[in-house]
Amino acid sequence: MEFTSAVEAHFDEISQLVSSPQELYSVCPSGTYPWDREQISSISQVRSDLTVSIVDGQVVAFGNLYNIKPSQSAFIGNVVVSDSHKGKGIGRALIEHLSSKCLEIYQATPCLSVFNYNTRALLLYAKLGFVPYSAEPRISYEGKSVVLLHMHLKTRT
Repeated sequence: MEFTSAVEAHFDEISQLVSSPQELYSVCPSGTYPWDREQISSISQVRSDLTVSIVDGQVVAFGNLYNIKPSQSAFIGNVVVSDSHKGKGIGRALIEHLSSKCLEIYQATPCLSVFNYNTRALLLYAKLGFVPYSAEPRISYEGKSVVLLHMHLKTRT
């Protein structure tokens, strides 16, 4: 597994990582299914450090940074791992990689947002040391009330 900067040549593969409208809502609530290269291109215009994970020459995960406030905070977003590679530690490695960028390049506390129903992601983020600091009511893809939890990496003391 390697991490590399996402370039336009990766956009079609990135868009294929999302397998359903519900998953897209969790990854990119403003997106429309099916996710496509134009939507990824739009994301590339407003977010930074677009990163893909490559396994055996194939894009298997994607994430990026946004709302970067150097020396304060930076958000990790649009995190998605292909269905065929979930449960193999790639999501964990991607979050650790992007957290390192926040800390080392921007001297910023890594933050992220996750919906309350995304148990798998919540457990991973908690294991990595992220803690909630705020909650925001939202309406899910299915029209139900959900909570978007905002988390930051807890400072180690």
